[in-house]
Amino acid sequence: MRPGPMPRPGPLGPGYDGAMEEPTTSATTDPVQDPGPSPAPSPGERRLERPPSDRYRAAEPTETDDESAATTGAAPARGIALGLLVAIVLAAAITVAGGILLVSAGLVVLAAAGGWAVALALKIGAGATIARRDRIWMAAGLALAGVALGQVGLWLFARTEGGVLPFVDYLSQTFGPLVPLQALAAAGVAAWSAR
Repeated sequence: MRPGPMPRPGPLGPGYDGAMEEPTTSATTDPVQDPGPSPAPSPGERRLERPPSDRYRAAEPTETDDESAATTGAAPARGIALGLLVAIVLAAAITVAGGILLVSAGLVVLAAAGGWAVALALKIGAGATIARRDRIWMAAGLALAGVALGQVGLWLFARTEGGVLPFVDYLSQTFGPLVPLQALAAAGVAAWSAR
């Protein structure tokens, strides 16, 4: 076997034939290190603003994203509406328990549970859209309103049963110190739970 002709060395050294050139490197953007602005593309050349693989990268959360995620679906009006709804349910429960079921001392426990429920409804509905101090006062006020409506309901129920006493006289003679205890329990638990 005879050896073939030896290739002649090209201008780039042995083994290159001149037609083959070194590949040119294009400017790429490293996602970790940005080399700065890329050179202006030549006419007819199109470049993307960012690599196509960027669409698969998870977006880095920003402060505004965190705040909006924390308050999604929450609004002050929604929190107040939910708290008011629970306060009305508390009033109805006090009326039924004290008027129909003839519960007396248990009304204090019921008022405390209602205060907790009012605060929870306010926190769920409003989220972080209401400042903590304002939320505490709103929860206590709504719980007091629920207890006050419950006392009115007890008096109105007694009137349907034939009672003739005025509002304050009826409450003081029938429930005595339990009325202010209900108010304190509801407002205290609501304020504590709304913190």
